[in-house]
Amino acid sequence: MEDSISNNSMSANNVAQAIATALDWASSPDARQNAVAFLDSIKTGDVRVLANTSFLLVKKNWSSEIRLHAFKMLQHLVRLRWEELSPAEHKNFANLSVDLMSKIADPCEDWALKSQTAALVAEVVRREGLNLWQEMLPSLISLSSKGPIEAELVAMMLRWLPEDITVHNEDLEGDRRRLLLRGLTQSLPEILPLLYTVYLSPKPHSMFILLERHFTAALNEAGRKQMDIAKLHAATVTATLNAVNAYAEWAPLSDLAKSGIIHGCGVLLSAPDFRLHASEFFKFVSPRKRPIDASASEFDQAMSSIFQTLMNVSREFLYRSSSGPGSMDEGEYEFAEYICESMVSLGSYNLQSIAGDSTILPCYLEQMLGFFQHFKFAIHFQSMHFWLMLMRDLMSKPKISTHLAADSSAVSSTGSGEVENAKKKTLSFVSDDLCGAILDTSFPRMLKREKILHETAISLGVLELWSDDFEGKGIFSQYRSRLLELIRFVSSYKPLIAATKVSEKIDTIIKGLLVSPAPTQDLAVMESMQLALENVVNAVFDGSNDVTKANAEVQFALCRTFEGLLQQFISLKWTEPALVEVLVHYLDAMGPFLKYFPDAVGSVINKLFELLTSLPLVIKDMSMHSARHARLQTCTSFIRIAKAADKSILPHMKGIADTMACLQREGRLLQGEHNLLGEAFLVMASSAGIQQQQEVLTWLLEPLSLKWTQLEWQDKYLSGPHGLVQLCSEAPIMWSIFHTVTFFERALKRSGLKKANWNSENSSTPNSTPLNPMASHISWMVTPLLKLLRCIHSLWSPSISQALPGEVRAAMIMSDVERFSLLGEGNSKLPKGSLTVADGSKVDMSKEGYAEPNESDIRNWFKGIRDSGYNVLGLSTTIGDSFFKYLDVHSVAVALMENIQSMEFRHIRQLVHSTLIPLVKNCPSDMWEIWLEKLLHPLFVHVQQALSCSWSSLLQDGKAKVPDVHGILSGSDLKVEVMEETILRDLTREMCSLLSVIASPPLNTGIPSLEQSGHVSRLDMSSLKSLDTVASCSMVGFLLKHEGLALPTLRMCLEAFTWTDGEAVTKISSYCSVLVVLVIVTNHTELIEYVSRELFTSVIQGLALESNAIISADLVAICREIFVYLCDRHPAPRQVLMSLPNITPQDLVAFEESLTKTSSPKEQKQHMKSMLQLASGNKLKALAAQKTVNVITNVSMRPRSSANAPGSKVDDADVVGLAAIMVRKHSSPCNINKEIEWEYKDFMPFLFTQKLVNQ
Repeated sequence: MEDSISNNSMSANNVAQAIATALDWASSPDARQNAVAFLDSIKTGDVRVLANTSFLLVKKNWSSEIRLHAFKMLQHLVRLRWEELSPAEHKNFANLSVDLMSKIADPCEDWALKSQTAALVAEVVRREGLNLWQEMLPSLISLSSKGPIEAELVAMMLRWLPEDITVHNEDLEGDRRRLLLRGLTQSLPEILPLLYTVYLSPKPHSMFILLERHFTAALNEAGRKQMDIAKLHAATVTATLNAVNAYAEWAPLSDLAKSGIIHGCGVLLSAPDFRLHASEFFKFVSPRKRPIDASASEFDQAMSSIFQTLMNVSREFLYRSSSGPGSMDEGEYEFAEYICESMVSLGSYNLQSIAGDSTILPCYLEQMLGFFQHFKFAIHFQSMHFWLMLMRDLMSKPKISTHLAADSSAVSSTGSGEVENAKKKTLSFVSDDLCGAILDTSFPRMLKREKILHETAISLGVLELWSDDFEGKGIFSQYRSRLLELIRFVSSYKPLIAATKVSEKIDTIIKGLLVSPAPTQDLAVMESMQLALENVVNAVFDGSNDVTKANAEVQFALCRTFEGLLQQFISLKWTEPALVEVLVHYLDAMGPFLKYFPDAVGSVINKLFELLTSLPLVIKDMSMHSARHARLQTCTSFIRIAKAADKSILPHMKGIADTMACLQREGRLLQGEHNLLGEAFLVMASSAGIQQQQEVLTWLLEPLSLKWTQLEWQDKYLSGPHGLVQLCSEAPIMWSIFHTVTFFERALKRSGLKKANWNSENSSTPNSTPLNPMASHISWMVTPLLKLLRCIHSLWSPSISQALPGEVRAAMIMSDVERFSLLGEGNSKLPKGSLTVADGSKVDMSKEGYAEPNESDIRNWFKGIRDSGYNVLGLSTTIGDSFFKYLDVHSVAVALMENIQSMEFRHIRQLVHSTLIPLVKNCPSDMWEIWLEKLLHPLFVHVQQALSCSWSSLLQDGKAKVPDVHGILSGSDLKVEVMEETILRDLTREMCSLLSVIASPPLNTGIPSLEQSGHVSRLDMSSLKSLDTVASCSMVGFLLKHEGLALPTLRMCLEAFTWTDGEAVTKISSYCSVLVVLVIVTNHTELIEYVSRELFTSVIQGLALESNAIISADLVAICREIFVYLCDRHPAPRQVLMSLPNITPQDLVAFEESLTKTSSPKEQKQHMKSMLQLASGNKLKALAAQKTVNVITNVSMRPRSSANAPGSKVDDADVVGLAAIMVRKHSSPCNINKEIEWEYKDFMPFLFTQKLVNQ
């Protein structure tokens, strides 16, 4: 016995020393590592040694750090090794744990130790279940009555008891979680009375314990100035509230009401020291879901009492705060924010509980309006969510199900009828005044504090506007979009109120600007109201507003209101570019109104041309850039109005065309502006029918074709790189070419036909598809474009780039805007003369035709031509025969692929995205042979080699080494590394997307599903097809048939699984899945070898990377298909599994037997997953359950606002922008080698077929 005690003491000393070493950062790394290994050996060793040692180390004679670690070791034992103890040992362990609660009830003990003691007891109760709880309850009640410290410990234990219900725990299986929930639910009659005074039986023995007793005691002791004792009781109240909140999310609401907890927490809302914790309770119960059984009435009754409790608090707050901002301190505003949050949840989820009460409901809506109107932004922000959800729900159309079962239709219709009745009752209280108040509040709140002048801010008084300083509110654009959505709903419900309010507000703003000495300096208010007007007009005239359809009086009033507003816009004589731009946006906003009231269209068009011609055409100095931007915006307005006004604009097409021709003859319309007006014409023509569309296209494109197809300029500028260099020095021709290409892009995008215009007059047979209006233009458009792109691509060839002028070479380097984007630093602001093209990039148009191109102009021109040129080619492929049958594939291949090895990664990515993916999607199967190999072979060969090299460099050296950053001035090496890695990942993902498209079902109709006929592990060999047979109806089969296409893609498939990019693996896995199925149904020996050995190996290696966790299920499915369908046709699948470090032959036999016992793919996948985890020794990180040993963490009183936590730190998860990338950069690439080190050293060799290696 003495030896045993001595051994235990020695073990405890050793463990204590190891804990101290592991926690001491002054210890050497090796010493800490050895200490951690020793502690792990204790935790995984003899369970009784672990228990005895830990119980010794929680005693008071050890330091707090050692005791805390010992408690966590005990919790580890209970959670993960409890079954190893006998029933008698379970009971003994439980008794020792409860005794610890009595021993640690000391004012001198640390709060963390008390919390861990309570957590340990709760853990034991959860493991043992209801029986132990019933045995333990009397002693807990007795303990809680001894004093405030003991009562606090009992409350802590009650708080931790339902932890596995409220916090998801991977270690707790579904059945155990259900048992725990059932046991705790059955114990609620004992638990809840412990938390608040209620007599549930004639014997009140211990049912008046914690909340009321210690709250009263705290007040009494404070009154007697016994502050130390008062603090002990107050800590118990706080612990009890924390416990209450742990049950608030799931305990039946009727039980919470009967126990008096709802009432008690309501009382504590008036206690400054406890009101925030009490408000947490209402935050949890407010969104509780209403039951559909007989308990619904009790639920409604409890919810109604919660409504009244919170409304009483809200009423007092709104009354007091109405006196002004100085009447309350920040703490009270913060408390009001929490109350408002609960009020929002109540109204959003449980409004039906008071919908039938004509007294409470209007009072509640009035209070929520008060919160919405409050000058404090945080309170307004909370309440906005309620009004948005309420109006969205009230304005939604009832859903009618047409396939309800006959026996349930009556119940369903009754339920939906109750919902509709509740809606009608609620809507009846959403009055004109209330809607007007919402709009009046919303309009000024669309302003951002940083955007307005000081004088404007003063005029708004104490109203807090959005500021970037606000935390936890998202970004301004998100907030404003929600506010605008609310404006739309209110406008749809009360269109006349909305029209009147927005008209009055705009009228006031315009009058203020007319008398302002500097109107252009204070346009923020005017700009914000344009968005409001746009949403009001859209809501009123979206075609679904029943009020405007049914009520002629309302229609007339709306028309009169908006006509008056429109006339006010037209009468304005603004010529300042900034004012013109704002006015143009206001005219845009009136577009839907013009659709229903076409008489006003003519005056709007005339006004737009008046504004356009009032702005200077020639830019004489940099100060006039805003004029060019305003001109472009005015031309763009024609497009927006053409979309919105629809057929109402058709009668004015000739007048617009005549004015355009006149302005062009007079030299008052630039080509870029003409292109925008031409695009507007295409929009108009799309509403007029195919014949009109073809005529408009001919009218717009014929003048361009005469210039574009001339051989003179092509021979001069496109015969080689030197001609292109000369072009870059001639601004007018350079920009003319740019505008021609961009208009081709616009024409292709706008040339789609509306289904309503596809009629028998336009097609020879009822089933034929009408010819695309652009079909006859493709050939002459694309041929010179290919020459232009070929010349641009050639500039990056080393032999040519070295001889280029310095200005052109500098223009080929990545721009600042692109670098900022890659670094996550946001977009750099460009001058107002910029034009958005293609993918959202910007091209500076300010100097068009009037200045010698500089480095920036040439760079923008290169980018604009590349963006629009690639898009033109991609869009042209959608037209079909006009592209694939009438274009010379050799010319296309040379233009795009001749210099593929010199192209930068981001340019290849763009080419793949904009041109090659559409080409692959749209290429007819009978043209695959002609087109795909010529285009895809050079791409696949180069990109596979380039990606392999760059990824190898990134994984080994931490630097991707991509060509795009060459020539960038030396700056931060870390920034260059971030850019390189981002560029590499972008190209990797785009190439994997291309393979995913190739594997898409529409392009692989000849590949059957393996599950069509159920589980078949052995296919009839006579049913196998040849690869040639499949290749005609499967693009994957086509690629595999052609060795030049197959080898680089197969190699890329193997390598991609080790590239630590889960998104890329997600994309390429679909290609691998189709590849596996194709190999299964064909008889190609080499492909079977590749899939059975190399691909199987690589997929398992991919599962070793945690980055592939998101796609792990699909990877396991691929493994399952390879093994199930190919293990009898090739020995490799078994050999690959047997090469794993932790598998035995018996394991493999058992695995195969389990597969044969089920035909369910889902069950087979689970067997495969379990097998891979076993065979790898749980080293496949993508499959590892994302969990840690669930040791309950301490919860302290968290600061409720940033003001309360001036020293709070920001962890990596909160870092945004470049900082976030750099954090990831430090934490991921440097660890990549370690992440895959096991994969190469301990797992298996990375295998290729001999043919792949030779290549």
